[in-house]
Amino acid sequence: MLGVGLHYELEVACAGEIDPLTSYLIDIKDVDKAVRGKALPIIQRASLPQSTTSAQEVLALLTAALAASLGSKFESVRWRLSPYYSLEMAAPIAPHPISDTSSTALLRQKFDFAAAHRLDLPNLSPEQNRALFGKCNNETGHGHNYQFEPCVAVRATSATHSFTLQDLECLSQATIIERFDHKHLNHDTAEFDLAKGGVNPTVENIAKVFFDLLSRAISAAAKGAALRSITVWETDRTSATYPA
Repeated sequence: MLGVGLHYELEVACAGEIDPLTSYLIDIKDVDKAVRGKALPIIQRASLPQSTTSAQEVLALLTAALAASLGSKFESVRWRLSPYYSLEMAAPIAPHPISDTSSTALLRQKFDFAAAHRLDLPNLSPEQNRALFGKCNNETGHGHNYQFEPCVAVRATSATHSFTLQDLECLSQATIIERFDHKHLNHDTAEFDLAKGGVNPTVENIAKVFFDLLSRAISAAAKGAALRSITVWETDRTSATYPA
C-alpha cells in the first residue's frame, strides 16, 4: 500500500476430502483468485463514499460469491475490518444467489478492562490453596489487563439492521466494563465474592459470568441478536471461551 488506504483481512476456511491426485484439499491459488476476483470488488464498491451498504450486507454478498466460486469445499469467511472488529458468515446450505442476504453473521468485537483477583477456595487450607494456585493465591491479589470478545449472531438483511457494533459496544460498556474494570473481583463484585455466593475468579468462571450477564442484556435489547459465546483473555496466551 502506498499512501492512505483501507486494510482488511479475509480468512477463508475450506473443508473436505484431500484430492488423491494432488494431495491438496484445495489449491490455494484458487482461493486467492476467488478472493481477489470475486470478493474484493464487492468490498471496493461498498467502500465508495456514496455507498449505503452495511457491513453485514457486504459480508453476505461476498460469502455468496465465494461459495459460488469455490464450491462445496468453501466453509466460511471471516472479515476483519480492524484488529478488534470482525464479521463471519458460513457458506449457505440452500442455493446461494448473489442477491440473497438472509444469512446470519457473527459479529465480534474485542474489549479491554483491568482488574485484580485472587484464586482461593475457603474449603481448602492455606497450604492447599498455595499448592494449587501458586502465585495466583497471593494474599492481596494480583492484576491482569484482560480482554474479552463477545460473538453475537445477527441477521444480515437490510430490514433488520437493528443490532449494530455500536449496540454491542454500549451493552458491553454498561454490562461488563463499568461493572468490573479497575475492581478487585473478589472484594468489589458479588459475582466473584465467595462469601456472597460468588465463584472463584478463574478465567473460565469469568467467561461464564460475562456470558450470562451480556446474554441477558442482548436479549433484553430485543433487536434480533443472540450472544453465541464470549472469549476472555487473562494474558495474551491464556484464554477461555464459554460456551466452548
